[in-house]
Amino acid sequence: MISVILQFFVSVNYNMVDYLPDNAQSTEAIEVMEEEFEGAIPNANVMIYDVSIQEALVYKEKLESIDGVTDVIWLDDVMDIKTPIEVADQDVVESYYQNNNALFSFVIADGEEVRITDEIYEIIGEENALAGEAMDTATQQKMAFTETMYATALLVPIIIIILILSTTSWVEPLFFLMAIGISVLINLGTNIFIGEISFVTQSVAPILQLAVSLDYAIFLLHSFSDYRKKVGDPKEAMQLAIKRSFPAIIASASTTFFGFIALSLMNFEIGSDLGFNLVKGIVFSFISVMVFLPAFTIMFYKWIDKTQHRPFIPNINRVGKGLLKLKYPVLILVILLIVPAFMAQSQTDFIYGIGEQPEETRAGIDIVKIEDEFGKNTQMVLLVPKGEIGKEEQLAQDLLKNDEVKSIMSYVTTVGAAIPPEYLDEDVTEQFYSDNYSRFILNTTTEDEGDEAFALVETVEEMTSDYYEDFYMLGESVTLYDIKSVVTDDDTFVNVMTIVTIALALIVAFKSLSFPIVLLLTIQASVWINLAIPYFTETPLVFVGYLIVSTVQLAATIDYAILLTEDYTLKRKEMPALQAIKQSLNDKFFAILISASILSTVGFILWLTSTNPIVSSIGLLLGRGALLAFLLVIIFLPALLVLCDKVIEKTTWKANFFKE
Repeated sequence: MISVILQFFVSVNYNMVDYLPDNAQSTEAIEVMEEEFEGAIPNANVMIYDVSIQEALVYKEKLESIDGVTDVIWLDDVMDIKTPIEVADQDVVESYYQNNNALFSFVIADGEEVRITDEIYEIIGEENALAGEAMDTATQQKMAFTETMYATALLVPIIIIILILSTTSWVEPLFFLMAIGISVLINLGTNIFIGEISFVTQSVAPILQLAVSLDYAIFLLHSFSDYRKKVGDPKEAMQLAIKRSFPAIIASASTTFFGFIALSLMNFEIGSDLGFNLVKGIVFSFISVMVFLPAFTIMFYKWIDKTQHRPFIPNINRVGKGLLKLKYPVLILVILLIVPAFMAQSQTDFIYGIGEQPEETRAGIDIVKIEDEFGKNTQMVLLVPKGEIGKEEQLAQDLLKNDEVKSIMSYVTTVGAAIPPEYLDEDVTEQFYSDNYSRFILNTTTEDEGDEAFALVETVEEMTSDYYEDFYMLGESVTLYDIKSVVTDDDTFVNVMTIVTIALALIVAFKSLSFPIVLLLTIQASVWINLAIPYFTETPLVFVGYLIVSTVQLAATIDYAILLTEDYTLKRKEMPALQAIKQSLNDKFFAILISASILSTVGFILWLTSTNPIVSSIGLLLGRGALLAFLLVIIFLPALLVLCDKVIEKTTWKANFFKE
């Protein structure tokens, strides 16, 4: 109950820049900019149709009057508007005013995006347009809570239906959801001690925790149900159930735990924020299942007894024989796919931001309106050491030679190098000069990200380095360029750490060197195939989603392989390999199907309900990945276990395999 209340006081951060490491160029540049200049980088644009210059100035005053809007920049800030615009530099003029349409750039205060954008809409009406980073943030903030509730409203009934089909009691699924639901709420409430969470964590972590850890409750209550048939005393049955299910639950929880630990080590802190929350969630789920659920079940087990129903799905005792007929064709197919899938999954076209707004939304329509009139306008800020106007003028001229740079707002391009800045009022110079730096604002025609945008970032960096050793660059393109650098480095490290930590957990669980290899190969193959699909379908993939899912899919679906393999090792002590795996498939197929269907449903619902491209891509990859992992565990893994039987026996401590 305390956690339910506390979760409403946890703030959510939608600014991806805040999750770059402290030593990233963008992070350092923002700190310098905030120390040296009062104005920030413009994060919003407003376009007003069919206005005169005087009417545009009235709109500018209205925008400036909004609490939280600062640094409104328009044509009057870059030229003397008393001069006829026909004789002014047309590249400069057309950045702010063309075809009687005015384009304003300004700053919306962090944390106030929703309120301020609503006030701007009231001023500009339906016919004019608003766009920019702040608008994107406001849209995400408005949609995040609604979409989470919508996803939950869809998900919970579907999970209940899946669980009802897998049990023989109408209320048993509610016991499962009660145990995990309480741990999810505690996890959300304890985020108050962190202070804030990322928008990705808010959207993904609760639903993912539910899907990943629901198995723990299912393992325990299924064991309890089995022992109720053998033991009269419910308390004794629960004690035996805890003892029997504990190895499976701890093995499942530990592999997931260590997988998420690896995610929490990402330098790009959106991943580490999500990873830490999922690690915390797994711990709370484990405690809830091992402590709360047994107590709750002992108190209310009569509800289970009174709501029994016949099994909806008959025992599947011949599925193993049918699946094993496919073992060699599938083995050959997967082995042939592994190398091209591994190569392709790293060659996909990646998106490093949150992508574009959906075209059917007001935000998406407004972006198109502005781009139709003024083209693409992405701003980049350059801070260079103050004091040498000649260098500044030469640098500005060099930068303007780039086709992608349509105008520059700086002292030398706006006032002119011929007039010493000390001759002018501070009101004129403060937007260009601080105590230590000179500021250039570049209006560019590139997208926020992509090959062209990142190439321009590198070009500006190289040109500036010809004149200055120490300088700083800011802007959305620069930030996304830094994100690309950070997450690309994270990719190899996080994936290796995930595999190593899960492998160590499996070595301890199975006391074997070969079982971990077989299990990891199975799940990692499903990960590579899943992540290679966007390459072959030529679909750009949000890199943060790719990086998170490459870890989460492995950590979450390794449980399927553990469940099957654990049962196989017990049966292998009593019968030959082929017979043992056939029996294990018969016994565990349905349990694995239920687990995979829940995780897959979670993924696909996130994909369908979220307008945030990061959350949506995580959902699609997770849903598809769960299905692929399920297929490989029930067909590819059995083939590997039979094929490697002799190697497994020799590399497993006290294997005690059956000898004919």
